Amino acid sequence: MNKLPSISIIIPAFNSEKTIADTIDSVFNQTFNNFELIIINDGSTDSTLEVISKFQDSRLKIFSFGNAGGNISRNRGLKCAVGEFISFLDADDLWRPNKLQLQLEALQNNLDAQVAYSWTDYIDGNANFLVSGTHITANGDVYNKLLVNNFLENGSNPLIRREVLIELGGFDESLDAAQDWDMWLRLADKYEFVAVPSVQILYRVSSNSLSTNLARQEKACLQVMKSAYQRRPLIVNNMSLSLANLYKYLTCKALQEPFSRQKGLVAAKFLYNYFLNESSRFKRTKFILKLFLKTVVIIILPIDISTKLLTKINTKVQIS
Repeated sequence: MNKLPSISIIIPAFNSEKTIADTIDSVFNQTFNNFELIIINDGSTDSTLEVISKFQDSRLKIFSFGNAGGNISRNRGLKCAVGEFISFLDADDLWRPNKLQLQLEALQNNLDAQVAYSWTDYIDGNANFLVSGTHITANGDVYNKLLVNNFLENGSNPLIRREVLIELGGFDESLDAAQDWDMWLRLADKYEFVAVPSVQILYRVSSNSLSTNLARQEKACLQVMKSAYQRRPLIVNNMSLSLANLYKYLTCKALQEPFSRQKGLVAAKFLYNYFLNESSRFKRTKFILKLFLKTVVIIILPIDISTKLLTKINTKVQIS
């Protein structure tokens, strides 16, 4: 009789031909190997399915559907999964080899916890290091901290007991963005988390973020925050801090290459909201001024000149 996998890994994939092979390799290179890898081909129109099919491994299971989006694909994968634990992985992100092993050990050694998470670093399209993540360690009831700052940072991070995901109904399919943060908050409202304080997720930063996507992300994040504060109204005094962190993040996203005047205008709007909500704004004048100057350069100068100038002076803005 075949032994059931302990962990089900779910990868939603849509037009991921450039990155999916490296992502799958990072799964098959795990030191823990009693898993199933479920890939939900979300209506890809490029060679994603062909790339995936080249992998010959009995643990790999491929399901194809019409395009429906990441959160629906994750829920579809959850319905197919049989492992006691679930971990989601985006089709362009990478895991360090001991990711699953250390997170599983953390859950086995902390029986009250239902979610284990690790630290994230950011990489570019060629998998080169860009910047470190927040590297926050919080254990137990992390709801308040998670609402102020999404320190899990992405959807490729935690290992979660499958039954609690099913109990919560999976990802909210009505959200256009911020589905990960919403899911982690709903988990944190009911269950304890345990941290694995080491970098195990490499999050690939895309260079094609459009201002329309950022506006959609802002709307979804505000919706998630509203629901979260209604869930625990006694912590509403943290709202300004949550808003400050949200708008700092959105400003930095808008100021990533490729630059455009439209993205600069969006960054200006986000920066204004960040300044309004940042209680320690006058202690962070250097950082805020750097964001402001970069925004002005992008708005005023032609794109080719602003890009050369900002590259030359090496104006780096932290992602988080």
